[in-house]
Amino acid sequence: MIKDAHVLIVGGAGFVGSNLVKMLLSPKIKIHVIDNLLSAERFNVPEAENIIFTEGSISDDDIVGNLVDEYDYVFHLATYHGNQSSIHDPLADHENNTLTSLKLFNKLKTFKRLKKVVYSSAGCSVAEKTFGDAKPSKEVDIVSLDMDSPYSISKIIGEFYAKYYFKQHQLPVVRVRFQNVFGPGEVLGAGKWRGTPATVWRNVTPTFIYKALKKMSLPLENNGVATRDFIYVDDICRGLIQAARLGKTGDVYNLASGKEISIRELAETINQLTGNTSPIEHLPKRSWDHSGKRFGCPLKAEQEICFKAATDFYEGMKTTIAWTQNNLALIEKTIDKHKKYL
Repeated sequence: MIKDAHVLIVGGAGFVGSNLVKMLLSPKIKIHVIDNLLSAERFNVPEAENIIFTEGSISDDDIVGNLVDEYDYVFHLATYHGNQSSIHDPLADHENNTLTSLKLFNKLKTFKRLKKVVYSSAGCSVAEKTFGDAKPSKEVDIVSLDMDSPYSISKIIGEFYAKYYFKQHQLPVVRVRFQNVFGPGEVLGAGKWRGTPATVWRNVTPTFIYKALKKMSLPLENNGVATRDFIYVDDICRGLIQAARLGKTGDVYNLASGKEISIRELAETINQLTGNTSPIEHLPKRSWDHSGKRFGCPLKAEQEICFKAATDFYEGMKTTIAWTQNNLALIEKTIDKHKKYL
């Protein structure tokens, strides 16, 4: 665990960011959270004397310009949330997913106190585009130009800039590639309307859990044949911390369970755990999604930063369902903000 440090978390009010704040929170760690609340809510960040919250984007010149050389660790988790939102508005994705990385790295390049900058990338950016047998994605720096969304493009551009600023300016940056994170704290509808229903139904796991608890049919595209690597949020946060502590600067690590689970299996598990008997709603394949089956190889992270996902998929789902049930009123309040658009 990180101790006696000053930490900056960009995107710290989001799902993963707020869980990281809570995991790091201790009397000897000072935390500065920057978040524009585009896809997050202020209530996600705990109220504490050693937490400073700045509302705004790190791409804002005034906000990034006010950063001073006082941080030991920086976690760059800000993003324009999701593939579908980025397809709807590529310019907004560029503003919130590409410029954030460039402006932050450019500002940090002269800082001397920094021990590590951790940049959150996405496994979908490097995964093979296949609906056939998937092989575990490894930490290679060979990237196809065939991308499914501006989100994937932005995430890999962030990796390009991370490598550049490491080589050119010795910025101590480590890249981590997320898989499909799930767990308590992911609030459907959090933040501002971003043009499509994906603003509310933002990720498959919280969407399925909410609809199952409401005894609604779960929407299953392409018969649920797609597969993903589901990793519990506490594991992701531990992986981020391990990357900050032990990650080799300039390098990249998968934060992955290494297990391939189909979307159909996800739906069936959630229906079973919630007692939902509503029939599945079968939908066609999403036209833009060619990254059908994918999962990450966890071996490098296990060997080099001592990180291994510890939470069982089934147990993690039970905990997430219980959290959702206990927070239904809060979730429905955030969903209701967008009802006029849906």
